[in-house]
Amino acid sequence: MKSFFLYFVTALAEILGCFLPYLWLKQGASVWLLIPAAISLTVFVWLLTLHDAPSGRVYAAYGGVYITTAVSWLWLIDKIKPSAWDVAGCALALLGVAVIVLQPR
Repeated sequence: MKSFFLYFVTALAEILGCFLPYLWLKQGASVWLLIPAAISLTVFVWLLTLHDAPSGRVYAAYGGVYITTAVSWLWLIDKIKPSAWDVAGCALALLGVAVIVLQPR
């Protein structure tokens, strides 16, 4: 669970770091949003270093959690209800994460 939580927080940092420039570029928000965006992306990179697995394995497992976090963002922030296909994709991605993270060491 610790690894999953760390992947989840990492995904939130990346999504926020990309969402804030999107607001500036597409929705006319303040250019000052680029400062917290840069901080968020810096935190994202730092969080990736906290995992104890080799970097390729971290990136692979993180990808599955990122998919689920992004679909959750779609629902909670963008107010778009995920489709059954979105949910199925998230379930498959999390299954892949479990296979990678829970493998015997």
